[in-house]
This record gives sequence, C-alpha cells and structure tokens, in this order.
Amino acid sequence: MSLPESTDQHLWVSWDDYHRKIEKLALLVYESGWEFDQILCLARGGLRPGDILSRIFNVPLAILSTSSYRDEAGTQQGVLDIAKHITLTKGTLSGRVLVVDDLVDTGVTVQKVVAHLSAHFPAVKEIKVASIWQKACSQANPDFIVEYLQTSPWIHQPFEIYDSIRPDQLLKRIHLHHN
Repeated sequence: MSLPESTDQHLWVSWDDYHRKIEKLALLVYESGWEFDQILCLARGGLRPGDILSRIFNVPLAILSTSSYRDEAGTQQGVLDIAKHITLTKGTLSGRVLVVDDLVDTGVTVQKVVAHLSAHFPAVKEIKVASIWQKACSQANPDFIVEYLQTSPWIHQPFEIYDSIRPDQLLKRIHLHHN
C-alpha cells in the first residue's frame, strides 16, 4: 500500500520509515555518551519507541500514561491528564531517566511531565527527553530529536489505521488478504 505524498501540512510515515527513525533516535542518544538508568515512555505515542530503546540499551522500561482531551477533530490540545502512577516492574523511578515520546507537538506534555517527575520523584537525579519528531510550534526542546518539522505538519503514523478499524472490519480485511 503506497502512502500519499507528504506536504508542508501532512507528513505520511511508513512502518519502515517509522522504525528507521526509532533506530536513528537510539543512535543519537548513544552517540551523545549520556548514560541513563531507566526509560520512561509516555503512553501511547512513546510506547513503541520506548520499548525498542529499552531493548537496545538493555535498561528497564517504565510507562506513564498521559492524555490530552482534544478538540477540533484532534487538532487542538486540551486539558492534560497525567496518570497518578508509573508502571515499572520493580522499585521506583530513580537516577538518570530518559523520557521517550514519539512527538513533541506543543511541548506542553513534555514540560508538565518533567515538572511532575521533579516534584514527585526525588530519587530522579537527571532527566533528558528523546523524541522522533519536534514541531516548530513546540514550547519545549527535547535533548534528542530525529526530525525537526519546520512547518508543524500533521503526522500520519503507520499504526493510526487501528484508530478507525474495529474487530469486525479487521476480520473482513484479513479474510480478503488470505483468500
């Protein structure tokens, strides 16, 4: 399936390109020489990059769910909710933490998460932020980014197909491909 051509308003990302960008993000962190103890990914967008980076760097992965209620069909960021608890397998968030997300859009989420960690996790000594994309409209500047988007386009990521497909539609789609 071929993707539409990207423009200043719309960036279309294939699975291959998405995974290559995650690998480039890992190399940016590696080449910086900064060593960290844990990765905290921001769910949902940071789940896939966080998982891959935690495997490459062989460090524990923690998950923090955040959510913005969106208006205007998903184009306006609304109230940010940060989950009360961070999910990790043992201990608490501490030491040097790499916060991973897929996209820094307005920058509000990253700024509030970093402030939240500083306020509620005294064992965290240093925080750096890694993201695949940063839009020009962002108020925050991640420490590591793969692509700076000057025109702040809408990013169409490959997994977004699952936002609008339901199990019965998936069943039909899979049957079409196997028959």
